[in-house]
Amino acid sequence: MATPDRPAAPDRPAAPPRPRSSLRQRILLGLFGYTALLSIAVVVQGFVVNEHAEHLVWTSLMNTEMDYFVERSRSDPDYRWSDTQALSLYDSATRPPPRELAALAPGVHDEVVVAGVEYVTLVRDIDGRRLTLALDIDDMEHREFDLALTIAGSAVTTLLLLGVVIGWGVRRLVRPLTNMAQRIGGLRPDRSGQRVDVPESASSELVVIADAVNDYLQRNDRFVERERAFIDSASHELRTPISVIAGAAEIALEQNELPAGARHQINRIRRTSRDVEQLISLLLVLAKDPKRLSANSDRVALDHLLPEIVEDHRHLTRDKDLTLAVAPLPPCEILAPLPIVQAAIGNLLRNAIENSDRGEIAIRLHPDATVTIDDPGHGMTPEEISAIYARVARGGREGGGIGLDLISRLCEHLGWSLRFDKAERGTRTTLVLKAPE
Repeated sequence: MATPDRPAAPDRPAAPPRPRSSLRQRILLGLFGYTALLSIAVVVQGFVVNEHAEHLVWTSLMNTEMDYFVERSRSDPDYRWSDTQALSLYDSATRPPPRELAALAPGVHDEVVVAGVEYVTLVRDIDGRRLTLALDIDDMEHREFDLALTIAGSAVTTLLLLGVVIGWGVRRLVRPLTNMAQRIGGLRPDRSGQRVDVPESASSELVVIADAVNDYLQRNDRFVERERAFIDSASHELRTPISVIAGAAEIALEQNELPAGARHQINRIRRTSRDVEQLISLLLVLAKDPKRLSANSDRVALDHLLPEIVEDHRHLTRDKDLTLAVAPLPPCEILAPLPIVQAAIGNLLRNAIENSDRGEIAIRLHPDATVTIDDPGHGMTPEEISAIYARVARGGREGGGIGLDLISRLCEHLGWSLRFDKAERGTRTTLVLKAPE
């Protein structure tokens, strides 16, 4: 699996996805905002209407009192106005008003403050003199303020109660959609025969979504079955001619009089046929259901198998200044298909050899069935090598051939873990051959 001489610069890490709010939260915020705006609009409208009605009342009351005084004064020259506790009359000819009232223009004036007391006043010019009628409304204004606080408190309380009721209602309405989203999120790509069920009380929109998802699942199941059937059939058909080629090569190599040049070419045929057999084995594993693989698994002693794989690939280092170093191997045994373990480790080791020029490739086995391969690389930066391996591990095929793509799919198929990390000078490949508990 060749790697480009000079790869492109590593991709910048993608920004973490922004957390998305749920539909329930969006509906709640929208309804709560609408209710708050409506409450504010009602309060403001009530305030404006109250002020307008209050002004009409004061105008009518003050004009009535002033008209009564004027008519009575004209009909009875000896009539004199008597102030009450709340209502006072000022005549510019006989009783000048306070400075705050004297500056007012003719008309009705509300919330005029005199000596810390609020008044509503009516100013009118009659027969060359100015009459000012003042009504003490200080106590009424205090009561109006208390009433406004009561109304505001009741509006806030109503808003909170509406928020609770709206939250309960939205939760009840959105619950079927939330349950369906959880069911869809729980679908597993490695399982067949899955469905998304909806209750009888589900809305027509949910039924449409569920039918569309179920139809997609059925079509996906049929596609997977067709793919497995095709791979299985094609792999079996390929095994026969490959076995014939490999057998013929073995027989030819047993001939003592075979020329050295021909023996070298037949050795290449034998190695290539063995590689193709491994590839066919990988395809056959992908064609099987993961649940059925346990029946065909073997007990594999990795501490004995790993040196054999290394020796089988040592010939690939003849034309390079490379050495294969195997660290001390702890006892380790796993349950897995033997040909697949051989093909997976061999493919990763061959990839490390092909992507290195000189130095040492270190192979290590850990007691938890983890195999690590550290290669020195081509002299590229660790970031560039890591970017290449990361693209291949994500399913890319750029410059990596079919091997790593198949190994990645097999690891996902068997529950193994395959990871590529930058090392001090090259790349570290980590293969965990045990499925997570």
